[in-house]
Amino acid sequence: MLPAIVLFAITYILMLTFSKYRPWIALGSAGVFLLSGMLPIDQIWQNIDLNVLLMIAGTMGLVALFSESKMPALLADLIMERVPNVQMAAVCLALFAGIISAFVDNVATVLMVAPVALAICKKLGTNPVPMVIGIAVSSNLQGAATLVGDTTAIMLGSALDMSFLDFFFYQGKPGMFFMVELGAVLSALILLWIFRREKAAIPETGRRTEVTDYVPTILLSGTIVLLILASFLPEKPAVTNGVICCGLLLVGAVYNCLKKDSREGFLAPLKAIDFETIGLLFGLFLIIGGISNMGVIDALAGLLAKLGGGNVFALYTVIVWASVLISAFIDNIPYVATMIPVIATLSARLGCDPTPLYFGLLSGATLGGNCTPIGASANITAIGILRKEGYEVENTGFFRIGIPFTIAAVLPAYLLIWFLFGA
Repeated sequence: MLPAIVLFAITYILMLTFSKYRPWIALGSAGVFLLSGMLPIDQIWQNIDLNVLLMIAGTMGLVALFSESKMPALLADLIMERVPNVQMAAVCLALFAGIISAFVDNVATVLMVAPVALAICKKLGTNPVPMVIGIAVSSNLQGAATLVGDTTAIMLGSALDMSFLDFFFYQGKPGMFFMVELGAVLSALILLWIFRREKAAIPETGRRTEVTDYVPTILLSGTIVLLILASFLPEKPAVTNGVICCGLLLVGAVYNCLKKDSREGFLAPLKAIDFETIGLLFGLFLIIGGISNMGVIDALAGLLAKLGGGNVFALYTVIVWASVLISAFIDNIPYVATMIPVIATLSARLGCDPTPLYFGLLSGATLGGNCTPIGASANITAIGILRKEGYEVENTGFFRIGIPFTIAAVLPAYLLIWFLFGA
């Protein structure tokens, strides 16, 4: 067991130290697990969640087409026409970013919505930093709301065999969607208070972004509809959701090829797939399979059980708030990938329903990234956008928004998850 623990620890340290090379580090570590025999070769495919990889790849490609169609920009224009001042614009743009990121990658959401905030602030001569940070943290929040909102949500959905609708209602009770939205309402109040002095009126432009291609919107909407319909299929193949996402991506790529009359039209949405994330997950699946095979997962579950004294609520509390703290500094994908099998083993030992522990993991790990500027890719992206515009984001400025936003979002979810699924 000790060699597996040492290799796992070294892998984590290297991924934290050399973040640009995380996929290669994960794949290299997975190779060591295989070559050393800590993970037998014949167990490779049983440890790879192909459905997760296919869903992520398909959704990324579809989002690229959706963004290129300028539909998100049009929706933002429509919102701006209906708000009276900068305060409401900041809150509405953050909420809008949240809605988009429930179905679209968080980084892509920031790239879509942040330019709207920059344009407004330039016209008014006001500092765009708080508004863009609000957009980033809100997009992180909503990633846990639906099955396709974030990589961690896709991973958890696969672990619990959840359908798209299960995120709305699970076991006959309100699901993660409503936990997240409750947090969104309270965090919106935090943003209202933060922007309480921004009362300047929004200038009228008289122009709306023109969308000339509605096919990407239809494809993305079709993906959601098909995922919902697939949830009603009995005994469906494990890769059903992944095939749906990739199938519609293929349709979109062919359409884009015909539209642009070039091979590049077909390749463009495929190039938008973040193969580094795919490679990272592929390697992590094998690493976790290796430490599980060597008994590390069982040992960690036993340690948590001892720390909690067999009290499920105490374990739930530790998982939620430790996830918030850990995800404030490290990427939540490897963390969640590691904890999913730990929780499965832990709940089996205690003979308890794993649902509150899984949901607590997702809420804490997804929202914890909002505490610090480096806790989530969306935050890093937003800061990069601001830097290009000549604005430096100080840590204190980020903490002023991120920390109260995180507490307002996590606390109600923490209480409601336990009330519905744990009590």
